[in-house]
Amino acid sequence: MSYRQAQTSGVQVNPIGNRLSKHEFGEIVIDPAASPPEAGDLALPIEQLSERIRIARDAEASVILCYGAHLIKNGLGPVVADLVREGWITHLATNGAGVIHDWEYAFQGRSEEDVRSNVADGSFGAWDETGRYAMVTLATGVLRGMGYGESIGRLVHEGGVWVPSADTLRGRLSAWAQAPIADETIGAAADLLHCIELGSWPQGWTDIKHAAPEASLAATAFANRTPLTVHPGIGYDIVYVHPQAQASVFGRAAGIDFRVFCQSVDDLGQSGVVISVGSAIMAPQVFEKAASVANNLRSQRNVDAIAPYIAVNDLQPATWDWAHGEPPASDPAYYLRFLKSFSRTTAEPLSYLAGDNRVVMCNLHRLLMHPASS
Repeated sequence: MSYRQAQTSGVQVNPIGNRLSKHEFGEIVIDPAASPPEAGDLALPIEQLSERIRIARDAEASVILCYGAHLIKNGLGPVVADLVREGWITHLATNGAGVIHDWEYAFQGRSEEDVRSNVADGSFGAWDETGRYAMVTLATGVLRGMGYGESIGRLVHEGGVWVPSADTLRGRLSAWAQAPIADETIGAAADLLHCIELGSWPQGWTDIKHAAPEASLAATAFANRTPLTVHPGIGYDIVYVHPQAQASVFGRAAGIDFRVFCQSVDDLGQSGVVISVGSAIMAPQVFEKAASVANNLRSQRNVDAIAPYIAVNDLQPATWDWAHGEPPASDPAYYLRFLKSFSRTTAEPLSYLAGDNRVVMCNLHRLLMHPASS
């Protein structure tokens, strides 16, 4: 006998325009052309990081930037977008919140809500457009073999989404049932048909106007054919509050993105760079599994394991020198997942930059984009 389940299909949602959002994009955005903050003690490790990125790109190795939502909420999207356009960063990876804030800033020019107040009255995350457009975008994207990040980037870049007709999907499913073949998109077709019938989605092309598409890092990545992958957890993000949310849709999209991420990790080789900014759990946990996948496949090709240079930026004060290995389990530093896990995935010494991500990313931008003025 199965356990009782809450009827989440009964959740009431409101237009996102009714939400009192904390920040306008114009209030937080950082101009990439502005002088960066004083780097202080971080100046040397940031310079070393920039040099390793140059080495990686000269070797055509990956430069992967993993980040949490605060990179977006701190207005660093345009700074990172510059680095993407110029080819300094070859892969972006974030969690579900990172792409949600990115999309909300693009859609309505503002994001972030009062969690304490809105949880109390049941309105936290219960915003129609954020959940509904994520669902329709991912369901149609997966059908085309696109993952979470690419689908959202395409939505913003193209300003809308194409939904095939229910009859087309039924015909595809019927044909497959009569002559089944290996086709991982067939489940996506069933998901999409279910979503159309559940949510009364319009079929064909739907315009989805974005007030500030230039604010979207996902759209920049899509336009530049730079992978942006999203690595969510079911229930972690506000999109799962929506009554139409289907875990299978998010799971299929995230599954594609994990494989895309594994490819970029494989492409790190011996010269690549991994940068983790404000991602205490997602980045180290996903990276260590992707590194294992990459090394497994590399061993079958008789190729050496990856040996990337890894730089981690967070606010936690540094109490242990990770260049000398792990601390004992009796030391609290042992339980800093974003340092321990990364340190276990490369033979290179781990570089930890304890400080504000705006200081790190803006100074890194200057060193890479304007080396003559550095």
